Amino acid sequence: MHNRLLIALYTGMLAVTGAHAQGKGPDAGPDAGPAAAAPGAAPNAAGNAPANQAPAPDSGSAGGQAASGGTDGEWTMPAKNYAGTRFSDLNQINAQNVSHLQVAWTFSTGLTHGHEAAPLVVNNTMYIVTPYPNYLYAIDLTQPGGQLKWTYKPHPERSAQGVACCDLVNRGAAYADGKIIYNTLDDQTVAVDAKSGKEVWKTKLGDINRGETITMAPLVVKDKVLVGNSGGELGVRGWLTALDVNSGKIAWRAYSTGPDKDVLIGPGFNAPYEKKEPDLGVKTWPPGQWKIGGGTVWGWISYDPQANLIYYGTSNPGPWNPEQRPGDNKWTSSIFARDPDTGQAKWAVQYNPHDLHDYDGVNENVLLNLTIDGKPRKVLLHPDRNGFMYLMDRLTGRIISAQPFASVNSVKRIDLKTGRPILNPDKTPHVGVKVKDICPASPGGKDWQPSAYSPRTGLLYVPHNNLCMDATASEVGYLAGTPYVGMEVSMKKGPGDYGGVFSAWDPVHSKQVWAINEHYPVWSGALATAGDVVFYGTMDRWFKAVDAKTGKVLWKFRTGSGVIGQPITYKGPDGRQYVAVLSGVGGWSGAIVAAHLDKKVPYGALGFVNAMKDLPNDTNAGGELYVFALPENK
Repeated sequence: MHNRLLIALYTGMLAVTGAHAQGKGPDAGPDAGPAAAAPGAAPNAAGNAPANQAPAPDSGSAGGQAASGGTDGEWTMPAKNYAGTRFSDLNQINAQNVSHLQVAWTFSTGLTHGHEAAPLVVNNTMYIVTPYPNYLYAIDLTQPGGQLKWTYKPHPERSAQGVACCDLVNRGAAYADGKIIYNTLDDQTVAVDAKSGKEVWKTKLGDINRGETITMAPLVVKDKVLVGNSGGELGVRGWLTALDVNSGKIAWRAYSTGPDKDVLIGPGFNAPYEKKEPDLGVKTWPPGQWKIGGGTVWGWISYDPQANLIYYGTSNPGPWNPEQRPGDNKWTSSIFARDPDTGQAKWAVQYNPHDLHDYDGVNENVLLNLTIDGKPRKVLLHPDRNGFMYLMDRLTGRIISAQPFASVNSVKRIDLKTGRPILNPDKTPHVGVKVKDICPASPGGKDWQPSAYSPRTGLLYVPHNNLCMDATASEVGYLAGTPYVGMEVSMKKGPGDYGGVFSAWDPVHSKQVWAINEHYPVWSGALATAGDVVFYGTMDRWFKAVDAKTGKVLWKFRTGSGVIGQPITYKGPDGRQYVAVLSGVGGWSGAIVAAHLDKKVPYGALGFVNAMKDLPNDTNAGGELYVFALPENK
């Protein structure tokens, strides 16, 4: 019974109703270098940050969790630091020697759903969170080959599997005050003693009977654990919740929709592109629709300690059928800046008012201090699902620039005066009408897969998609805990007939510098290092290292399953630098493999199956951790 909704989702009923291969050095194949290049912000001769690059936000320490992600040999949160750069100062592995990288050791999780998490490394121990049933493994790095220290099993409710939208994934944990803190699929946040593996506290935050699940990685800011929910395809009302790091008690909750008192909007709130009007989270919806209107918070959170503001995005409105919810549908597909102590909103911007295409706003917000037009600016960089790269003033929410980083025809441009996208009316879905070749498709120009930023090159490294879709809207009714979509979608590879791209973006000049085309969406995270190497994985089982300046592929390794995890790097107790990543295909993009879907049903996995019909020929399921290092004599 618990698989009823999962099967419905994977077969497309939502739309209608609602071993170790040897590593390789550089090769002359089609992926040996970038597909396109353009001049960008280059580092100076000493290899330092370019002149337009100021220091990153203050990395200080808060609540036992360093904003820099611990000592640079450690990795204490998925994004490495509060700024979300996923950059490490380690440089033992560099562009000159990375071709010698080899497997140091591996660890099998024994699970076959998508492995999207980032490992953590704290005090010579590695921590891994798995997809459902959300085991937490602690591995002793002082022992040869990585010795398992303990396993924590949270025993989530089995029925949670039936309401998970897009595979049974988990995006990782965070370390704070001697605890590993993470979320389970059945809406629990747990804190586990990092040394002993004993449960410290567990707090239930949502209700799977309403369709709520949790897949995101928490962020700990001072004494608050920040957690958001998933379930926007099931009529869930989105929220971000703060818990006390010591007790697990709920401190505050900010909803994405509804009256200002629920959204935690008060006198100090300023939406730079909206009129000063109360309760927009109610007035921009049909009566009562905001209560089942989506806006879940399942992506990434960043934090600026100096401004004392957190930044995060909200997901799509529900249902997908836009004709059933006239109005802007605030505050879905938006970004919020909030005070982490109280939850009070400082500002908000809606990327996609009255979202037409499932363009969630939950992607990463990378916090940078840049010189723009000769002036130092505190900015955030956000690659949105609508295919545009937003550069914003993170103190006010004002958009500085917004240029396409992916193939886009659904949006003509972003109006910098109003903050709103100028839509292409030819790509607007209508009930009973098939609208063809909408670009990007619902997973967007990019989805959750996080970018990395190098202060040495001044470039953002973006794993993303090249997907388009055909879509037909349909009327759908709401029943708690069941699909609430109203859109029949069939995705396809985008222009050029490839599914994904890994690219470098110059945020100062708002342009792409180089790009590598991949057959499938690039669904893994990115990692940048001071060795001027950037790492990412592909769904057809390659884990790659590329030159951060040029995009040239310097090394690649064939893993046992496709890579959709988040790579990290750390310094071992032996003083050597290691790179670690989880393989294990799945997630929304890999559901055809993880759930054994029929490729003859193009609408399966909310339409993703049609774009991934050949993926079963290139990979099997199965989770495994790979840890790489240079030979000891290199």
